[in-house]
Amino acid sequence: MASTIALDGSFCEGGGQILRIAIALSALLSKPISIQNVRHNRRPPGLRKQHEAGINLAAAISSAQTEGVHLASTSVTFNPRKIELPKILTADPGTAGSTTLLLQVSLPCLLFSSSPTSPSQLTLRGGTNAAQAPQIDYTQHVFLPFMKRHFGLDIALNIIRRGYFPKGGGAVFCSVPSVTEALPPVTLTERGPVQLIKGEARVGGLPFILAERMKNAARATLLAAGVSPTTIRINAVRETQEEAYGSGGGILLLAETGNGCVIGGTSVSTKDKAPEEVGIEAAEELLRNLRHDGCVDEYLQDQIIIFIALAKGRSTVKTGPLTDHTRTAIKIAEQMTGATFHLEENLSGFVIISCDGIGYTPP
Repeated sequence: MASTIALDGSFCEGGGQILRIAIALSALLSKPISIQNVRHNRRPPGLRKQHEAGINLAAAISSAQTEGVHLASTSVTFNPRKIELPKILTADPGTAGSTTLLLQVSLPCLLFSSSPTSPSQLTLRGGTNAAQAPQIDYTQHVFLPFMKRHFGLDIALNIIRRGYFPKGGGAVFCSVPSVTEALPPVTLTERGPVQLIKGEARVGGLPFILAERMKNAARATLLAAGVSPTTIRINAVRETQEEAYGSGGGILLLAETGNGCVIGGTSVSTKDKAPEEVGIEAAEELLRNLRHDGCVDEYLQDQIIIFIALAKGRSTVKTGPLTDHTRTAIKIAEQMTGATFHLEENLSGFVIISCDGIGYTPP
C-alpha cells in the first residue's frame, strides 16, 4: 500500500484550490493523502458544502475511503483505489456552490483509461455564475477550447439551467472522453495580435436593460483604452424563466488572437454593484491581462498546471504575473506527481512557466 502524503492546507492561497488539485491527483495517481489546516486562510476555515460535494465526487470516481469529509472539517484523509471508467455521476452541494469548481476536481480523474471506453457523464448542480469561481461561460469558451486545441480532448458541456447566488439551482451536463496515452506537452509563447473582442452580458430574472447597461459600459471602457470599434462585438442576453433559476447576471469578454489564444475578462452581478460597474470590471480585467502579453489569462493560468504536470515532455507557456492560485497549483503538482517546474519571471510582468511533465499513462 502506498504511503500517505501529508499536505498543509494553509500553504500560499490556503483555500479550496489546494483541496481540488490534491484530491484530483490523489484519485488519479492512487496516492493516499492527508490534508491538515483545510482552507486555513478563509473565514470561516474548513470545508464548505461545495468542497464536501467535490471530494465525495472524486471519491465516487476512485472508490476512495475518506475521513473528515463534513461541513467545517479542517482535516481530510483520502485513500483512493483504481479508477474504472466510464462513470455516470451527479454532484449536488445543495447550495449555490460552483459547478465549475466541481468540474475542476473531477475532470482529471476521468481523463485516463487503460483501454478505450465510452465517455463518462457528469451532472453538476449548484451555481453557474458566481463570484470567487470561474463562470460556466468561461469554462465553456476559454478552458474547454484550450483543452481541445492543446491536448485533443473534446469535452462536451451543456448548460441545462443557470443557477445564481444565493439560490443556486443550476445544472450542467458534461461528457468526458478518456485517453489511453499520455497528454502531449504545450508550447505557447507567442500570443499574436488581438483580432476580435467578443462577449456576452447576460441577466436571468432581471430586466434586459441591465444587460444592455453592462454591455455599453464594457464597450465604452474598451474604446477609451484605444480598442478599435470594428474589433468589438458584445451581445446582451436575457434568459427565459426555464433557462435560469433565481436572479442574477454577469459578463464575459473574450479576446481572440492571431495565434489562437483566447484571453478572458469577466465579472458577476451582485446586488450592491451597478451594471456599469460590472461591465467596467470585466473590460479592465481583460485589458490588464492583454497588457502582460501572456498567452493565457489569470484564470486559465492555474487550471492548466495539473495537465502540463501529467503531460509527456516539456511544456512552455507564457503568462502574466503568477497568481497565488498558480503558485499553489505548482507546489502541489510537484509534490504529488514529481514533475519539475521552472519559472522565469520577467521585470515587465510576464512569466515563462516551463514544466517537465511525467508522461502519465493509466496503469
